[in-house]
Amino acid sequence: MAKEELLTLEGRIDEIYPDGRFGVSLDNDHRIIAYTAGKMRRFRIKSVVGDRVHVEMTPYDLSKGRIVFRERIPGQGPGPRRGSRR
Repeated sequence: MAKEELLTLEGRIDEIYPDGRFGVSLDNDHRIIAYTAGKMRRFRIKSVVGDRVHVEMTPYDLSKGRIVFRERIPGQGPGPRRGSRR
């Protein structure tokens, strides 16, 4: 067994809290509080209510988790470019 076995579950964001956390309803009908992973913050990946996400959780505390992946919505292309270099 590794130092810490992480559980990866899927769910949907249903609430946004003001301190950068999210209420996530998992596919197994549990509700947890999750925050975004560092790489998602670094690359400015935004999450909104209704997004499907992958959440990592530790087996020691099943009420909290970390959002590590946001699934793309079909039909939504990449956003506008931030800078206009031509």
